[in-house]
Amino acid sequence: MASTASTLSWSSSSLLQSFTGNINQATRVADRATSFVVIAQKKAKKARTIILKEDVADLGKQGQLVSVKAGYFRNFLLPTGKAQIVTPLLLKEMKVEEERIEAEKKRVKEEAQQLALIFETVGGFKVKRKGGKGKLIFGSVTAQDLVDIIKAQLQRDVDKRIVSLPDIREVGEYIAELKLHPEVSAKVRVIVSAN
Repeated sequence: MASTASTLSWSSSSLLQSFTGNINQATRVADRATSFVVIAQKKAKKARTIILKEDVADLGKQGQLVSVKAGYFRNFLLPTGKAQIVTPLLLKEMKVEEERIEAEKKRVKEEAQQLALIFETVGGFKVKRKGGKGKLIFGSVTAQDLVDIIKAQLQRDVDKRIVSLPDIREVGEYIAELKLHPEVSAKVRVIVSAN
């Protein structure tokens, strides 16, 4: 057994000398290795914060800030031009654009409120139809009829899709609603009379 231990120690030392030359050189290599500093790389970010340039199904709408996996961004969104990484300059531009859009929304809402005030101060819109038996009229009063009367009296163009009228088939007074803005509506009186 002693002979195998001495054989192993002899063969391993001769093997070391054959690779490194001699033991002094091996210690110098070891000294250099201790002075060598290894800088660890940061882990790759698993999620990226991006801004969408266009609507993406199941992700978000244009201009929205979204956090997505790095591979999805790198392999799909970036090559197709549907998104870009958020930068401080881009955030500043987005903020300015949002302020401009908010100011525009506020202006449109104020205009709708002024228009609603004009419609509500008008006494009523008179519609004349050919009369039938009793209170009945021939035909009915439609949203397009009301739009034509508004244009004739107030010189305002109104889309007939914003007009909500009850079913008018008799002489009388009715209330129509004009949806001028998602938050602003005006109620106008429609007075139907027979000729």
